[in-house]
Amino acid sequence: MPPVPPEELFAQYWQPLLRMLYRRTGDQDRAEDLAAETFARAVEAPPDNPRPWLFAVALNLVRDDGRRAVRQGRRLQLLKGESTTTAPAADTDYERADTAKKVQAALAGLRDLDREVLLLKAEGFDYDEISAATGLAKGAIGTTIARARRRLVEAVRAEEKDRDVASR
Repeated sequence: MPPVPPEELFAQYWQPLLRMLYRRTGDQDRAEDLAAETFARAVEAPPDNPRPWLFAVALNLVRDDGRRAVRQGRRLQLLKGESTTTAPAADTDYERADTAKKVQAALAGLRDLDREVLLLKAEGFDYDEISAATGLAKGAIGTTIARARRRLVEAVRAEEKDRDVASR
């Protein structure tokens, strides 16, 4: 199978890759930089199976970036507060934003592998693709996803419990 031309790779995978990187980093600018680096590597060495390859490279770049930040003594910014100029239109907007913050905080606290399989599954990856992107055995994907979901739910509940205790 001949390699997919770079413009087709970009058209097909830029938005999903950027979305996953933003979920992983919490920083739109950083996500765009990492996505651009991922596609630069794809141009240098065109992948045979582009979707899992692109996402695996992107996740590796995120991990490397995090390690580099720690070595340099900087804190990795996982969540970036979005500034709004107007108040939420309704209570539901506030609750939705609050829930999103709780989930982002809980995701940030998960192991890298748990976070990665959840984000890849959310992007519509099947077990073969998740296996190719993460290096996990295909038979371990379902169990890993189930455990990661359980850990995420537990982390969100712990976050809610901590907020309830702190507000008393």
